[in-house]
Amino acid sequence: MWQSLFDFQIPAAEKIFRTVAVYLLILIVFRVGGRRSMAQMNMLDFTVMLLLSNVVQNAVIGADNSFIGGALGAVTLMVANEGIDYLAYRFPMLSRWIEGKNLTLVRDGKPVARGLRRLRLHPGDLDHAIRLQNGNDISDVSHGEMDNDGRLVISLRKRSQPATHADVAALNDRLDRIEKLLSAR
Repeated sequence: MWQSLFDFQIPAAEKIFRTVAVYLLILIVFRVGGRRSMAQMNMLDFTVMLLLSNVVQNAVIGADNSFIGGALGAVTLMVANEGIDYLAYRFPMLSRWIEGKNLTLVRDGKPVARGLRRLRLHPGDLDHAIRLQNGNDISDVSHGEMDNDGRLVISLRKRSQPATHADVAALNDRLDRIEKLLSAR
């Protein structure tokens, strides 16, 4: 029993190759497939994520169910991830390919259909994201884009931006001046 726990059941080099190959495959699949962040995943995305991990499990572990084989796969996965991260940092072109570019979704209060189609983003999802960022609807947005990390970032038009502390202070000063003028009469 203990013997099989610590013996490789497939060669270590094969285990490393399998893990790196599956890692790169999943990286490409996610790069091509889209860039929703975890917070923006819907039920279908979550289901695919769960099933995907199960589908590729055998491709990573092969016939090896040993603890050592699993540990080697986990360490290889972490090293591959750090390696790709390091290379992406060193080579901006690789980083742009992996992470992609920001994609404009709203321009001057109007949706950019091409961007919405590319991300398969429904107008209702866009409206919801705008409301979460203090906008009432798309007409309040001067510019909105999907960051390469999957977050929607919007800039509200000046008339739609919430009041700042400076705005409130200026309003209070104005009210004080009006009260002084009224009390002087």
